[in-house]
Amino acid sequence: MNANATGALGRYGEDLAARRLIAAGMTLLARNWRCGRAGEIDIVARDADALVICEVKTRRDGSFEHPMAAVTPAKAERLRRLAACWLERSGGPPPGGVRIDLIGVLLPRRGAPVVEHARGVA
Repeated sequence: MNANATGALGRYGEDLAARRLIAAGMTLLARNWRCGRAGEIDIVARDADALVICEVKTRRDGSFEHPMAAVTPAKAERLRRLAACWLERSGGPPPGGVRIDLIGVLLPRRGAPVVEHARGVA
């Protein structure tokens, strides 16, 4: 798959993930938020009084890896560093603390996308 197709697939998955978070009653604060060389947070949201750092992984059905298997220890550490960067720039942790969630989007060849939301993965 070329870079344009991969980017479009990722954006589509992030759009589905954002809708899922909003439907769950969360407030979106940012999408594709960058912190220098540390990287990017796909979605930053608020869930009641907690800050949610959300990683979104989108895969086509039959691809090499299930999206929910995508958060390795190194990826989890990077997400924690990005969360710390967000807190540093936004005035510290909220009363409910910080949670790192993963949303996996699986796109079957036919039918509706499957969206899974795992809370507190890292």
